[in-house]
Amino acid sequence: MDLITVQPIVALFAGILILLVPRLLSTIVAIYLILIGISGLMTVG
Repeated sequence: MDLITVQPIVALFAGILILLVPRLLSTIVAIYLILIGISGLMTVG
């Protein structure tokens, strides 16, 4: 999967989780940023 495909899926999943469990916001945002960072680094190389 390339970055263009993964970002909307992860964002949708994170948004649903934040709506269901708002106190997980910081954890979900951190995981999202880590995943986007890793996928960005993988596409560079």
